[in-house]
Amino acid sequence: MSHHHAARPLTTERANALNGSVRVPGDKSISHRALMFGALATGVTRITGLLEGEDVVNTAKAVTALGAPAGKEGETWVVRGCGVGGLTQPTEPLDFGNSGTGTRLMMGLIAGHPITVTMTGDASLSKRPMRRVIGPLKQMGLEIENDRETLPLTIRGSDALTPIRYELPVPSAQVKSAILIAGLHAAGETTVIEAEPTRDHTERMLRYFGADVRTEVKDGKTHITVKGDAEMSGRDVVVPGDPSSAAFLVCAALIVPGSDVTVRGVLVNETRTGLYTTLREMGGDVELANPREQGGEPIADIRVRYSRLKGVHVPTERAPSMIDEYPVLAAVAAFAEGDTVMDGLAELKVKESDRLAATAAGLAANGVNATVAGDTLIVHGTGGPVAGGGTVATHLDHRIAMAFLTMGLASEKPVTVDDTAMIATSFPEYLGLMQQLGAHYRG
Repeated sequence: MSHHHAARPLTTERANALNGSVRVPGDKSISHRALMFGALATGVTRITGLLEGEDVVNTAKAVTALGAPAGKEGETWVVRGCGVGGLTQPTEPLDFGNSGTGTRLMMGLIAGHPITVTMTGDASLSKRPMRRVIGPLKQMGLEIENDRETLPLTIRGSDALTPIRYELPVPSAQVKSAILIAGLHAAGETTVIEAEPTRDHTERMLRYFGADVRTEVKDGKTHITVKGDAEMSGRDVVVPGDPSSAAFLVCAALIVPGSDVTVRGVLVNETRTGLYTTLREMGGDVELANPREQGGEPIADIRVRYSRLKGVHVPTERAPSMIDEYPVLAAVAAFAEGDTVMDGLAELKVKESDRLAATAAGLAANGVNATVAGDTLIVHGTGGPVAGGGTVATHLDHRIAMAFLTMGLASEKPVTVDDTAMIATSFPEYLGLMQQLGAHYRG
């Protein structure tokens, strides 16, 4: 993160039962897309439950600068759309801060307009690779000044994009999304082919806004096709609760005896629910109640009760649907009886920090035996309370911080994390919601 701040250590006290019914903040992926597709639709889009984190607010500023004003009116975010192809040239560079999603998807939006746009970001985002998304967009007609592959980038779109058929070399929902969004502006059909399915929020929401998107499986590969010259209309969007945020509350309830917690209105898209599948396999009492659809996405109320857990094997193919949840799963696995083996964690080494190493170190600091072998993490569960008593180095990683604050709720001795200031980037309401359910912390 580029923000320098004084570290804010925090210690979790062992909790009595956690009880209550709460909502978590809106899902980030859906928040970004609601703003962008609202900008490309004709008429007004009203969004409730938008995640008001820095990343999403930067997307709102970007669409506003491109001629589709997005702002908060009361509790609702309102986007006044320009229609597909209707965005206009901004007077200033667009700053995406730390958001890879905002940057890559916005390239797809800009691609279909004859405008020149400079995109910038913070130091961390400026190191992140953009080649995977630039390649296919260039084939469609996007021009990149100086052929750079990292931010800052100056790009020029076209109102005559060429449709393409593109097979993703590496699974990536962001690259897929950028191509499909650009395809809205091309004459004809644009198809993305993926060998392994990735998150499908773009396809679902494009359909909800009225675009023609079809998905078919051929020879074991998924073909997603969007019809160009698309017309989308403004919609009301209710952003569902973020399953990655809900995960911390769900995991806390599972390990604190006597707990009974419901998290209402959570996104349960199967590309995001690997953690809940795993917790059930471990013997966790995790119920998806009142399932319904909202804005093209499946949502449910997640009810969780304290459970005695057993170690399981989490297969590699489940990793994409729970990549952000491994640190907190590791914390829960520490209380399970027997070993939990998590395979296929290569991507965790290149997240905000080396999450794999940080998770293993945090476990060791609190008396939990864990082994890292290649891309596998094995947690040797105690089958009872964890010792605790350690201080965890978070390396400015919000998910490491929340995972070990969760562990401390049920450990014998309190668990301290060295910093919590960065939790605000993803889940500023976390400590407040946990206190509402009955958790206690001391700074």
